[in-house]
Parts: sequence; C-alpha cells; structure tokens
Amino acid sequence: MSAATNPPGQFQFGVVGMGVMGASIALNIADRGFKVAAWDRHPEKIDAIHAKEGHPEMKGTGSLAEFVQMLERPRRILLMVTAGAPVDQMMDQLAPLLSPGDVLIDGGNSWFHDTQRREKAFREKGLHFIGMGVSGGEEGARHGPSLMPGGPKEAYAIIRPVVEAIAARAESGLCVTHVGPDGAGHFVKMVHNGIEYADMQLLAETYDVLRRGLGLTADGLADLFEKWNQGIAESFLLETTIKVLRKKDAETGKPLVDLVLDKAGQKGTGKWTVQVSLDLGIPVPSIASALDARNLSAMKDERVAASAKLPAPQLALTDEEKTNLASWAHDALYAARVVTYAQGLRLIQAASKEYNWNVSLAEMARIWRGGCIIRAKLLSPLREAFTQQPDLPNLVVSDAFAPVLTKLAPAWRRLVGTAARLGIPVPVFSSSLAYLDSYRSPELPQNLTQAQRDLFGAHTYQRRDKPEAGFVHSDWS
Repeated sequence: MSAATNPPGQFQFGVVGMGVMGASIALNIADRGFKVAAWDRHPEKIDAIHAKEGHPEMKGTGSLAEFVQMLERPRRILLMVTAGAPVDQMMDQLAPLLSPGDVLIDGGNSWFHDTQRREKAFREKGLHFIGMGVSGGEEGARHGPSLMPGGPKEAYAIIRPVVEAIAARAESGLCVTHVGPDGAGHFVKMVHNGIEYADMQLLAETYDVLRRGLGLTADGLADLFEKWNQGIAESFLLETTIKVLRKKDAETGKPLVDLVLDKAGQKGTGKWTVQVSLDLGIPVPSIASALDARNLSAMKDERVAASAKLPAPQLALTDEEKTNLASWAHDALYAARVVTYAQGLRLIQAASKEYNWNVSLAEMARIWRGGCIIRAKLLSPLREAFTQQPDLPNLVVSDAFAPVLTKLAPAWRRLVGTAARLGIPVPVFSSSLAYLDSYRSPELPQNLTQAQRDLFGAHTYQRRDKPEAGFVHSDWS
C-alpha cells in the first residue's frame, strides 16, 4: 500500500500481528471510531480481514517503516505476536523507527521478568513500553476484553482513551485499570490464568464425580449446571461448560464432549504461576494440582496400562450419597473456587510487595468482573472484602467469606470423602481443602520436620518455650 494511499500521521493506533487475537482487537478498536493501522509479516492476512470485515477505519501496509509513519504522535502500537523471542525481534525492528514518547504495548502472555527487562530497555531509549494482559479470548478481544496494563503511568495516560474504549463493561465499571509499574500487568494476567487452570479443573472434577458417581449424562449435567449458574456458583466458565455439554456431534449424534480424548494441553502460564509461587514462598496448591492434572492426562497410554493392574474400588454409593452428592458438589465447587482465588490473590499481593508495584486487589477483582475468562459472581463480594481491608492477609479470613467457608466445609468434606472412597480423583478439591485446613490450623506437624532437619543437617530450630533463645541446635543422639 503506497504512502499516498496512507498519508503520514493520519492513524491513531497501530496493531502488529493479525492473528486471531490481533485481528479481533484491531477491529474492536476500529469499531470505537479510532483509525487503525495494521501490519503483519504476512500481508495476505490483512487482505483476508478486509475481504471478510471491510472495516473503513482500518488500513494495512506491507512496510513496517510506512506503518510507523502512518501513526500520529505520540505513536501507540500494540504487539499481538507470540510471546518470547518474537516480541524482542519486533522491538528491535521498531525501536529505530520510533520517536521519544512513543508507546509500544505487548498484549501477549509474556513472562513478567521479560517485560521488566523490556520496559527498562525502552525507557533508556526515551520510549515507553507497556506489558498488557488481555483476557477474554477471541470473543472478548473483538467485543470487550478485560485488560491489565502495566508500565509507566505517563504511558498509560497516552493509551488510556483507547483501552477504555475497547474494554468490557460490567456493573462495576470499565474492565481496565493501570495495574502498576513494569511487569505488574503481565504478572497479574499470569496469575489470572493460573486461577483459570484451577477453576477449569474444579469443573472437570465436578463433572467426573457426578458422571461416574450418579451416572448423569451430558444433558443431565447441563440441566443441573444451568440451575447452579442462577445462584452463587454463577461464572463464565460454568456457562461455557454448559455449552460444551449441550453440543452434539453432527456425525454420530452423541454429546461431542464424550468423543474428546482426555488429554489437556497448556501454554505455560499455569506453570509460570507455580514456579513464581515457589520463588516467593507463597503456596498455591490448587493451581499446582490443576497443572499436575493436565500433565497426568497427557500420560494416556500409561494410564490405560495401569488401569489393568490397579483396579478401581468396586463400591456403590450409599443412599445418603445418592441423595446428597449433587448438593455437596455444588457447595464444594463454590468453596474450593474461593480458596483458589485466595491463593492467586495472595501471590499477587506478595509480588506487589516484592517489586513495589502497589497493585490493588480490589481493582483486580473489579476489572475481572467482565470480559475475562474467570469472571464470576463471587468477584463482587471479593472486591468488597479488599475494598474494606486492602491489606487483608488472606481472602479466606475475610468477613465476607470466612462464615461461608465454615458453612460449606462439611459438604466439601463429604464430596472429597465420597470421591476418595469410589476411587475418583479430585486433586483440586482435595488440595484446596488441605490448604484451608492447614491455614486455619494453629498447630502443624512441621515441628517434627524441623527436628528431623536439625538431626541430619544441623539446620537448627526454635523452641516454643524459649523464643528469646533464637535458633538452636541439639544433639539428637
């Protein structure tokens, strides 16, 4: 496309990368009245978008230099490319073409330490860099995502009119906010995805227990979940689960979900969340168990072989279990989801302190209320809990949730116990319950663990009866 067709400085926003997410968000921006310049290393992608959408506010070019010149200053450019090396490569190509004060936004799922490094490198060049989490998938990107931008406040002020225009809208307001400096936005998005892993696994475990335990069909489960989605368990992921269960295979007429191989993939954000939790010393067992569940699912051939040598218990439900299992599952789902969110938010809280980000957990709950994958009804009382007490150490002890967890815990225990008796794995239900029980326990058996460490490694310990003595070592022989 020639410079005559695309005069310099006439476009208000640029998008690099016309894959599914890039094209969707570019069209969303254009829908809001902004003139959008588009670039992709495969120009035919832009042609395909125009052929399908024909949006008058969006123009493409095959020249990166022309693309930059098309934009008004300060330039605002969103990268929607694969995380990792491709981001660095695009930054290297764009940096010489940009001017001081221009803003480059990385909208992918980048590792937050990479974002910190990139922000520093651009700052030293007089350029702005923002790492922005984008949640909501293709549909959200096209019609209203939840956006989590992190970077300099002055850079956010430059992009704010655009991101506020395209963000999802909920009863709590626009689903976008300035999360904090450098890598804060991408960190929050990473933890969001970790919570998503656990929430999806909880729904899978609920499905499995009720399918195997009560013999419910896909349609029967969908009917039940539709009732649940009218109450406290309401969430986008439960809504999508209902859609999955309702879908029939065109060829066989069977529920399509029954024909899907039980092997789940992952793209890395769940793993990163668990890795960072270890680095910061913040336990996230629900997320770790969900990650393990996906890894175990990938071992399909081994699982099939093991089933022949390790038979499941041949037990039937009691009459009480038949009557109450679905109710127990409902209560357990809500309680375990609260505990999962509590772990993720505690991790954000710790990282915010470690990196001086000053992330508002109440704001994170607010912007997650619409557009994003983990949006759920419980985010409203969650937001209120952190609004009333911003330094709340853990969601589970808040006035909003502690009584609820206490009330629902008996049903949760019955669900986990019944599943264990029948040999049905419920790793996230179980680990979430163990987390709650550990957190509420004034005494844990790690006195024995520390004594063992001192015996074989002279790692020392503290005496509960003599705290003033500090760390001491004993001869255990």
